[in-house]
Amino acid sequence: MSEALLEVRDLVVRHGATTAVDHVSFSLAPGETLALNGPSGCGKSSTALAVLQLRRPDGGQVRFEGRELTTLTERELRPLRPRLQPVFQDPYGSLSPRQRIRDAVAEPLRLRGRRPTPGQVAALLERVGLDPSYGDRRPRELSGGQCQRVGIARALAGEPRLLVLDEPVSALDPSVRAGVLNLLADLRDERGLGYLFICHDRDVVRHFADRVVELREGRVTSEWRPRRSAAAPR
Repeated sequence: MSEALLEVRDLVVRHGATTAVDHVSFSLAPGETLALNGPSGCGKSSTALAVLQLRRPDGGQVRFEGRELTTLTERELRPLRPRLQPVFQDPYGSLSPRQRIRDAVAEPLRLRGRRPTPGQVAALLERVGLDPSYGDRRPRELSGGQCQRVGIARALAGEPRLLVLDEPVSALDPSVRAGVLNLLADLRDERGLGYLFICHDRDVVRHFADRVVELREGRVTSEWRPRRSAAAPR
């Protein structure tokens, strides 16, 4: 377990009197994709928010690169956040409608005290399969799949070790979905990224994940490894 990128132990998240996450435990290694799978309301997204420390858990431990996150103040968490990046379900909702794409991609770099150059922004857009000219556009001028690629570019700007992907393709058309999943797979292999992949679709999980943790009513019910008979279509 000392080599784990992420370790979650006995995680508890409550929403009022309801326990959304009930003593959930798992670990994730560098370069690995661990999927949390289960029906709506099973605690997947609550677990993701607790891992990101966007929602402080009510119990348990979250260790990232060996550091316990739950005891850190927001000021102490700030330098770690670029290495632990989210990609959310709604590709439009994660971007400001008034902000040009180039500024959205550059924003994480500015927050780290850097002065991003046009070349850095163009390289990030190109890496996610978008022409640099898209930097002049606003989110409403892009498709859902293109906006999700912008969200991935923003996450890459932080030079992360772990991406928390909360239903990143569920709002996309099947043909677009395959392209985004292939992009994520390429980035994982190229950069050795770890992925915590939140997904309710077992077919997607079977193609994309290395291991799967099943959740029901906030509890882990099983863990399994997909038996891939063929690669996902590209």
